[in-house]
Amino acid sequence: MTFSGEALNARTFTRPGEALEAVPGLIVTQHSGEGKANQYFLRGYNLDHGTDLAIYVDDVPVNMRTHAHGQGYADLNWLIPETIGAMDVRKGPYFADEGDFASVGSIHIGLIDSTAKRLAQVTVGSFGYRRLLGMDSAKVGDGSLLVAGELGTYNGPWVNPDDVKKLNGLVRYSQGTATDGVSVTGMAYANRWNSTDQVPQRAITSGFLNRFGAEDPSDGGNTNRFALSGRVAQSDDAGSWKANAYVVKSQLDLFNNFTYFLSDPVLGDQFHQHDDRLMAGANFSRTLDSSFAGLPMQTTFGLQSRYDAIDLALSNTFQRSFLSNIRSDKVGEGSVGIYAENTVRWTDWLRTTVGWRGDYYNADVTSLFNSNNSGYVDASLGSPKFRMVLGPFNQTEFFLGAGYGMHSNDARGATTTEDPSDPTTKLLPSPLLVRTRGAEVGVRSRIIPGLDSSFSLFILDQDSEILFSGDAGDTEATRASRRYGFEWTNHYRPRSWIDIDADLAMTYARFRGYDFDQADVYASLAGYPQAQIGNAPGNYIPNAPPMVASAGITLGEKTGWFGGLRWRYLASSPLTEDYAFRSSATSIFNGRLGYRADNGWRIQLDVLNLLNARANQITYAYGSMLKTDTLYNLCYPVQVAPSAVCRNGVTDYVLHPVEPLAFRVTIAGQF
Repeated sequence: MTFSGEALNARTFTRPGEALEAVPGLIVTQHSGEGKANQYFLRGYNLDHGTDLAIYVDDVPVNMRTHAHGQGYADLNWLIPETIGAMDVRKGPYFADEGDFASVGSIHIGLIDSTAKRLAQVTVGSFGYRRLLGMDSAKVGDGSLLVAGELGTYNGPWVNPDDVKKLNGLVRYSQGTATDGVSVTGMAYANRWNSTDQVPQRAITSGFLNRFGAEDPSDGGNTNRFALSGRVAQSDDAGSWKANAYVVKSQLDLFNNFTYFLSDPVLGDQFHQHDDRLMAGANFSRTLDSSFAGLPMQTTFGLQSRYDAIDLALSNTFQRSFLSNIRSDKVGEGSVGIYAENTVRWTDWLRTTVGWRGDYYNADVTSLFNSNNSGYVDASLGSPKFRMVLGPFNQTEFFLGAGYGMHSNDARGATTTEDPSDPTTKLLPSPLLVRTRGAEVGVRSRIIPGLDSSFSLFILDQDSEILFSGDAGDTEATRASRRYGFEWTNHYRPRSWIDIDADLAMTYARFRGYDFDQADVYASLAGYPQAQIGNAPGNYIPNAPPMVASAGITLGEKTGWFGGLRWRYLASSPLTEDYAFRSSATSIFNGRLGYRADNGWRIQLDVLNLLNARANQITYAYGSMLKTDTLYNLCYPVQVAPSAVCRNGVTDYVLHPVEPLAFRVTIAGQF
C-alpha cells in the first residue's frame, strides 16, 4: 500500500506524525508536549511511542531501542511533511526484509529529490501557532540539490503554555532515480517545550484543576537530532542492488510527573530521563531475476546492521532541579540481520513468496551506580515468512500471509537483577528478543470502476509484551497475548476532483493465562476500594482499542477551489486488565477550505476539531496521589493505611484532552 506525498499533504493534521493516519486503522495521538514522540495505535495495540511498529524515513530507522523513555521510541516531530515523496505501508510479520519492531507493521517514508519551484509558506493559527517554511532546489552538476527549512512556535490551549520553539532543516543531493541513482541527505533539528501531561479526572471534577491545567507545570523537555545518510541503487542485466548507510546523533531530556505525590509526598514525583546516543548502520540487498522450470522467479538476499552507543540516565527532580539518582547506564547495542526471499510466478494467477530472516543482537550494559545490573547479553532468532497471491480474477485478487517476527527489549532489562530504587528487591532479567507469530488472509478488488477496496482477517500472537519501564528504570513483564480481527479499506475516486476514503478496523485483544501476581496485588489492597478498583486480575489488555474508523473526502483540482473533511473515531477501550476502567470514545472532525491560483499562490484555512468535541487524546487508569486525596492524609505524615495501599495510591482515570476548536490559515507562494 503506497500513499503519495501529495495525497498526505492534502489531509488536515495537527502535527507531523499525524500524516501517518493515512495508514488504515492507525491512530496517532499526543499525550504530552509537542516535542515528545507520538502515541500510536494499530491492530488492537497501544504501540506506546513505537514498539511493534517500525518506521523508516529515507531508509533510516526512526525507532530507538534501549531508549530512556520507552522501547522503540519513534519521534517524528523533525519530519517536514512537504518533503515527503511517498509512504509505503506493510502490515504483519510476513516480509523478510522487515526486522525489529515490525510485528504489527512497517512504514517507509521516502523523500522528494527536488521541487518544480521554490516554496515560501507561512501559517498562523489559534493558541499561538506559527510556522514558517521555505524550500527550494537547484540543478548542481548531474543532480539536484534540495534545501528546506522550518521554524515553528506553539502554546496550545493549556493553562501552562507549551512555549514550543522548533527549528528544522534538510539538505539533500540526488542523482538519477530511486532504482538507478544516488542520494546524500543531511538533517538538523532542535526543539524545546513545556508539557501538560495527563491529569487525574478527580482533580478536574473537583475543580482543583482546569481541564487544560497541569498538576506539575515544570514538566517539559528539549531534544535535538542530527543525521547524515546516503543511498545508492542500480539495476543491471542480472537484476538490481541497493545499499544505504546512516549516522544519527540524537539527544533527549524529558521531565515528567505522572503520579504527582505518590512516591514523594512533599516535593512530588517528577523525574528526568536523559538519552544521548550515536546510531550508525548500513544495509545492502541484491535482487536476481531468473527462472525456475521456465517460470519467472526473483530472489533477494540482504544484510542489515546497526549499532547504538547510548548514554542513559534516570533521576528524581523537583521543578527540573536534580534531587537524586535512580540509575545511569552506558549501553552498546549491536545487531546483524540477514534475509533471503524467493518469489515465483507459477501462473498468471498464482504468485508465492517464501522467505527467512535471521537476527542476532548483543548488548553490553555498564550500570554506573550498581554493578550488579551490568552485564553482557546476546540473543538470536530465526523467522520464516510466507506470502501468496491468487489472481487477479475480474480485477480481484486474494492474498495470504503467515510468518514469525520479533521485537527487541531494552538491553538494561536483560541485565538488571536488582530494583534500581531498592537493591534489596531482586529481579529476573527479561529476554533480549521476543517472538511474535501472525497470519492474514484477505481480498483486494477493483471490480467497481474507481473503487479500490480490500478486506482482510488477521491474527497476531506475542510470547510476552515485556516492556522496559523508563519511568521506573526496571522491566515490567506482561503475559502472552493474542489479537485477531479484520480491516476493511476503501478508496473511491469517481471523478478527477473527488477523492473519498473510508476504513474500519476491529480487533479482539486479550492476555493469555492467569495473572497470579496481579491477584496478589489485589488482595494486598483489601479494605481500600479507592485503591483496589482496577487492580483485580483480568485478561483485558489496557489501551487496546477494539475499533478504529476513519473517513474523508478531498475535493479540488490542481488550481481553483479545494477542500476536504476528515473524521476519525477511536472506540472505548479497556484501561485496566479487569475492565473496571474504560476510556470514552473519541470522535474528531477536521476540515479544510482553500484556493490555488494559476500563478502558484495558495491560501487555505484548516479547522481542527471542527465540532469542538470535548474528547481526550488519550486516557489511562493507574494509581496516583494528590495532596487533596483523602488517602494522602492516611499515608502522610503518619502512615495509617497499609504500605501496599500507599504505594498504589488512588486508582483513577488520567487523561490528556483533545485541543478545542482551532483555526490555522496558510499563505504559500511558489516562484
